Amino acid sequence: QVQLVESGGGLVQPGGSLSLSCAASGTIFSVGDMDWYRQAPGKERELVASTRRQYIDYADSVKGRFTATRDNEKNTIYLYMSGLKPEDTAVYYCHAKIWRTEFDPVDDYWGQGTQVTVSS
Repeated sequence: QVQLVESGGGLVQPGGSLSLSCAASGTIFSVGDMDWYRQAPGKERELVASTRRQYIDYADSVKGRFTATRDNEKNTIYLYMSGLKPEDTAVYYCHAKIWRTEFDPVDDYWGQGTQVTVSS
């Protein structure tokens, strides 16, 4: 079994900072893309940051405020969020493309989601 376990999140005031982390564990042969998505109430899930080994890309709405990093040794992705705005309020999900063994096709895995609320 493969699991993505997220931590972090919570309530923060506008302009504040928050960090999230997501670790993949279980039977893992290789990890491809690791990404952060978010879903606000009544809205579709959107891609926030995408990492592909050393390449990182961000949604325009978070560029300059969010920083994603990745530790390939630990199969972990982090998201440091600063300058948070009320519109950043959402459930944040991590996602990864993982090969369980060298013989398996790649599968998509999702974390359980963590709530980030930006409010005064």
